[in-house]
Amino acid sequence: MAQNTVLVLVGSLRKESVNRQLAELAAEVAPDGVAIARFDRLGELPFYNEDIDNESAPEPVVALREAAAGADAALVVTPEYNGSIPGVLKNAIDWLSRPYGAGALKDKPLAVVGAALGQYGGVWAHDETRKSFGIAGPRVVEDLELSLPAASLDGKHPRENAEVAAKVRDIVGKLVAEIG
Repeated sequence: MAQNTVLVLVGSLRKESVNRQLAELAAEVAPDGVAIARFDRLGELPFYNEDIDNESAPEPVVALREAAAGADAALVVTPEYNGSIPGVLKNAIDWLSRPYGAGALKDKPLAVVGAALGQYGGVWAHDETRKSFGIAGPRVVEDLELSLPAASLDGKHPRENAEVAAKVRDIVGKLVAEIG
């Protein structure tokens, strides 16, 4: 079976983030033949600046773009900060959108999931992330959604919740099925 690679971007930099745990769960429940490649360097990316987006782009930017180019699909796992996208994730979207019309994720399937405080589980940030990535070039798979209220996990790792694990497994499987 051919190996498919799913790039995972986590919108939280915190080591014990529930969203980081959801990314770990995605790796654990991924179907056979699927490699989960988490890019853990979003905090190293400089703010997007067209003046430095050239043949001498900073190394973390080059690494992000190479990881995206090598992936067949992308899974974005993000919290919601103040009703919107975390800054590190929006910055990554900006870097991945370039060069304009030919970014490293162009036309690749992408899904957005995550957890956040509050009863809606980050739905605003997830919607905004889908919108921004949709403009940036990937093919956003709109019906692959999981907006999990973090409190529903009772402080446990998401893998300990069979329903959450099943949803994440389903989303990863359906995302891979979208690879053309």
